Amino acid sequence: MKKLLSIVLLSSVALTAIGATSNTVDAATTVDGSHVKVEAGDSYKSIAAENGISVSALEQANNKDVGGFDLIFPGETITLPSATSNTTSTDTTAQTTNNAATTTATQATTDTTNTAATTQSSTSSTSATTGTSKGTFKISFYDPAVLGSNMGYSGVAANLSVFPKGTQLKITLSDGTVMYRTVNDTGTFANSNSQQLDVAMPSSSIPSYGVTTASVEIV
Repeated sequence: MKKLLSIVLLSSVALTAIGATSNTVDAATTVDGSHVKVEAGDSYKSIAAENGISVSALEQANNKDVGGFDLIFPGETITLPSATSNTTSTDTTAQTTNNAATTTATQATTDTTNTAATTQSSTSSTSATTGTSKGTFKISFYDPAVLGSNMGYSGVAANLSVFPKGTQLKITLSDGTVMYRTVNDTGTFANSNSQQLDVAMPSSSIPSYGVTTASVEIV
């Protein structure tokens, strides 16, 4: 009889402990406008949902492989992308359309002294001087296919006020790797930072360091 009572008592204590543990799982604690502190039970998915952003955007902001297996630990600080970087595959398509319209309007203003037949390609050429070094830029990488885009891997996203669409760039990474890319988009990160370029690349080929610097030249 005493043995049975002991078993019942131990079971009750175990259930109480489990209940207490589950009640201590909290949402990530906000550190500031762009950082949160991981609490027990958090995941990239839960943090993204809580902050109204996509998991892929959160992964890119923290230099993680998009769609990869993300490990986080209590006490770790997670960087949130800016509010303008909250994007989904559908948003990417809409954003590309809006960017194209904005670029066309800007080019039309630039071409007021040119003939009405001047093409967008010509505008891009006159907007950027060939062979000019543009200095050092922050470089990140992304896989367009992961974002639902079919733009391929020959392009680079940039702030279009710095590099209009169609601008051909020579990008020399800090490790000496040279890449040639054509500006074909403005990503959410590059658009908000005039000194950043987002280079299109398959997820399997993205360098492990995630973010680097490079000297950039118009070719």
